[in-house]
Amino acid sequence: MALLNIRTDKDPILRKTSRPVIEVTPRILTLLDDMVETMRRANGCGLAAVQVGVLRRVVVIEVEEGTVYEMINPEIIESEGHQEEAEGCLSLPDRWGVTSRPMRVTVKYLDRKGKERTLTGEGLLARAICHETDHLDGKLFIDVMIREAEED
Repeated sequence: MALLNIRTDKDPILRKTSRPVIEVTPRILTLLDDMVETMRRANGCGLAAVQVGVLRRVVVIEVEEGTVYEMINPEIIESEGHQEEAEGCLSLPDRWGVTSRPMRVTVKYLDRKGKERTLTGEGLLARAICHETDHLDGKLFIDVMIREAEED
């Protein structure tokens, strides 16, 4: 596994739309492994492939230690409720803002074996799914931010 370079907000790649993964290849599996290692080393709870310079629809999320969700071609198919919470991003270091996200989302995706799965997440997991899938469409949390988060 390797640590990947996280792109920051000045990098125009973050505003590009990621392409779907057609086939789960060894290269995609390596990308997933490297993304998990990179996310953990950066103390993040999610990472999209575009954040490491790869324009593919791939995300990893770990909001609960030891439970990693690897999602290929994720698509939110249901959402409900509402939450307004502070959000940050590994590509926007030291910037926090309050966003409005659904309280609960269901996402359809492929796992690392190419099997279609669905996952329903609430609270922080729902927010992370929305945040990471936004990255795949070239959106950053500052695009949906209601206001800057107040410092404690």
